[in-house]
Amino acid sequence: MKLVFLDIDGTLTEPGGNTPPDSAIEAITTTRKKGNQVFLCTGRNQGMTSPLMKYGFDGMILSSGGRIICGDEVIYDCPMTKKQRIRVITSLDTHGVYKTVECCFDSYTDESFKEYLSQSTDDKSSELLRWRRQLETNLNILPMSEYKDEPVYKIVVMSPTVEQLYAARKDWSDDFNLVIQEPDGFGIVNAEIMNKEFDKGRAIKQICEYLHVDISDTYGFGDSMNDRELFEAVGVSVCMENGAGAMKKMADMICPTVSEDGIKKSFIDLELI
Repeated sequence: MKLVFLDIDGTLTEPGGNTPPDSAIEAITTTRKKGNQVFLCTGRNQGMTSPLMKYGFDGMILSSGGRIICGDEVIYDCPMTKKQRIRVITSLDTHGVYKTVECCFDSYTDESFKEYLSQSTDDKSSELLRWRRQLETNLNILPMSEYKDEPVYKIVVMSPTVEQLYAARKDWSDDFNLVIQEPDGFGIVNAEIMNKEFDKGRAIKQICEYLHVDISDTYGFGDSMNDRELFEAVGVSVCMENGAGAMKKMADMICPTVSEDGIKKSFIDLELI
């Protein structure tokens, strides 16, 4: 039995989307019929990920490893402690870094980030504002005013400058890693605050132990910097053509984008189907 781990945004779907191309669904269905298992391996929480389960998956690695579901069993669950959560959120607010907090099923974002973008007159900010509104709608991200102290697994941050982000990091770097994405052309620093207790790579190893599968029989697909540990863990790593340059250098192979049927083509090349 082989295990396949698929990132979602930019890998299985277009960023922020919930509909894989028919070719990817066909590939997933076919390899599962051969006796292989396919898992979603994403930074999204369970609420954002669940709509994709109808396409046929054997489990989910959620919040970049903070919650793991194998079959119907939750085999790992590690939200921030309340003390950690308060410390991180207070620090981000103090240093003017905007945030989206991701709980188990719901996510909440600072409305002030959209206000900040609206006040800018450049085209990049207008484009980012439109993209953010679309993303929040597609993934059902709620305004921060509705947040009611639920446990938090991960925090996505948007900072006007890297200096503000680094200043905030000093307050919580003992417990959390800061994963900065490659520049996106919008002039905003995008990053994720990740608990040092878990990552995608360690989650994959936990699933292998749970299912008694050797790590050499695993395949991982991703595109962004938060897939680094995934690539380091699996037997074969595959980066999408649209992926970050650093991830392409790490990967064992590069496949076409999801819109160019990259998942199916690589499954064929790897003899998964």
